[in-house]
Amino acid sequence: MQKFIVKITSENISLIDDSRVECFLLDSAADTAFNRRFAEAARKAGKLLLSCGDKAPELCRELGLDGVVVDLSKNEKPKAEFQFLRNFLGKDAVIGAVTRNRREAMVISEFEPDFLVFQAWNDGIEQVRELVSWYNGLFLIQSAILCREENLDYAGFDCDIVILSDREYTIFVAKKQSLD
Repeated sequence: MQKFIVKITSENISLIDDSRVECFLLDSAADTAFNRRFAEAARKAGKLLLSCGDKAPELCRELGLDGVVVDLSKNEKPKAEFQFLRNFLGKDAVIGAVTRNRREAMVISEFEPDFLVFQAWNDGIEQVRELVSWYNGLFLIQSAILCREENLDYAGFDCDIVILSDREYTIFVAKKQSLD
C-alpha cells in the first residue's frame, strides 16, 4: 500500500493525530510562526517533517526538519545543487527530488535521492503512469507522485508514496470512510 505525505496548505494542525500519515510537507513560503508550531506538534507526535518551496533547505535547517522536496530539474547544475543540499542539510537528511521526464529521472537518480517525485495531472495521467512504471522497472529508489489535480485516481500508480494537499487528503479519508 502506498504511503502518504500530506502537504500542509492551511493553518490546520488537526491532521497531526491521524495515524495513517507518517510524514508532512511544510511550504517554505507559509507563515514561519505556523510552520514552527506545526513542526513542534508533529515532532511530539513522532511524525516526519519535510519542507518544500524556494527556501526549503533554509526552513529545514532552521526548524530542524527531517529533509526537503526540491525541484532539481530547474537547476542548470543539478549534481552540484544536490551535493550542496547533502552538505548543507547533513548526510542523514531525506531528499526527495522532483522530475518531469525520463532523462531527468535518470540524471537525478544518479545522485541517489531518497525518493523521486513525478508530478501527476489529469490531462497527462497515462504518460505519468507509464513514466512511473518505467522508472520502477529500472531503479530501486522509491518513487512518489505529486497530485496536481483533485479527484486523481492515484491507486493505479505503481509508486511507493503519494503526496497530497491536506484538503485532498481530507476528501480522500471522507470518501474511504463512506465506502467502508
